[in-house]
Amino acid sequence: MTQPASDSPCTALRGDVLSFRGDPFVDGLDASLQYERDALVVMRDGQIDAIGPAAELLPRLPADTPIEHYPHALITAGFVDTHVHYPQLPIIGARGLPLLDWLERYTFPAEQAYADINHARAMARLYLGENLRNGITSAAVFCTVHPQSVDALFEIAQGLDMRLVAGKVLMDRHAPPALCDTAQSGYDDSAALIARWHGQGRLGYAITPRFAPSCSPAQLEAAGALWREHPDCFVQSHLSENRAEVDWVRELFPDARDYLDVYDRFGLLGPRAIYAHGIHLCEREYGRCHDSDTALAHCPTSNLFLGSGLFDLAAAKRAERPVRVGLGTDLGAGTSFSMLRTMDEAGKVAQLRDAPLSPAHALYLSTRGGAHALHLDDRIGSIAPGMEADLAVLDLRATPLMAARMQHVDSLDEALAVLMTLGDDRAVRATWIAGILRHDRDHGEPVTRRVL
Repeated sequence: MTQPASDSPCTALRGDVLSFRGDPFVDGLDASLQYERDALVVMRDGQIDAIGPAAELLPRLPADTPIEHYPHALITAGFVDTHVHYPQLPIIGARGLPLLDWLERYTFPAEQAYADINHARAMARLYLGENLRNGITSAAVFCTVHPQSVDALFEIAQGLDMRLVAGKVLMDRHAPPALCDTAQSGYDDSAALIARWHGQGRLGYAITPRFAPSCSPAQLEAAGALWREHPDCFVQSHLSENRAEVDWVRELFPDARDYLDVYDRFGLLGPRAIYAHGIHLCEREYGRCHDSDTALAHCPTSNLFLGSGLFDLAAAKRAERPVRVGLGTDLGAGTSFSMLRTMDEAGKVAQLRDAPLSPAHALYLSTRGGAHALHLDDRIGSIAPGMEADLAVLDLRATPLMAARMQHVDSLDEALAVLMTLGDDRAVRATWIAGILRHDRDHGEPVTRRVL
């Protein structure tokens, strides 16, 4: 137990608290999971000030401290979505063609609309509002080739004080002319966006080559140069999502040992680099991810929707060379904002891989695991003093079916399994960002509406 350490105003949440202090894939679940019944989380100045048994902390709080009590719920760290395309909201649920056909038929036409900043702002508001309804407090987001698509997203996220990572897509070939930049213009636009947004509040810039086939060697070289010049930025791209894509990369970059090696040759692996999918990797690629501290974003709803394949989580987290892994919704090929639905699909993929995923491990991937993948686990992803106060309150009785089913659970593991299997946005009772209530399912969302 810890206790409040400052005289500035504070707010407290009361309820059952579940968090992680380590990686259960590496350290084991018993050493990693923290669960406390009837606890108090004290928030002050946007951070967690104290956590401990309510009976012990309540007498130490100032008498006028606002306390939100959440019975029949779990207070967890806010969800971290490690891979998502906010411009693709208008095409969620489009016919699930294979990846390359899906890009041509749906994605590229939809992204051309983001030349209009008013359209970008409208979609950014929708995107961030849905994040709040689903308990997502941080995300790594692809914008489009248009710099204004980044401006629109960051403007609104900054008003919410979200810890958000995003970047302008770099793409100078194999796409419609309206969506292509050049190696030089992509470099210049990205450098200007970095200067404008990176480190402003809780915002971080991600250098964002779309994927190797859409980037010439000159553009990948420019992306690597940008990262060398701004090493505290992030890098995000796609990797080995689809077998036809892997074959195409082999044709375009015949000197590379494999897909990951394409990025490696241009200096695009390392801490704060995260690559989506990574379904069709060889052992050398897993090992290189581990050695370079490069992360993977597992996007199960998208991978199943497009028929891309089954991510091998057990191989990625192999004990002798574990890779950082988080969960991603990958909207709009992904089919749900809900990280609970994403966790459930990750569990199904793991079952098909003959390597079952426990509900607690899945929750880790969507909270601290996502933060760990982004090298932000010193700030977000868990509930502990000094961490940023980004929290999700999950209602264990959100629907009549969930309420009935919870009457028959006899362990935390089983309760998490039911939550993961039956839960969705309705199970998110509240979302707190930097200690401020941004979504309240039952009592309206005045703060959210005002900011957005």
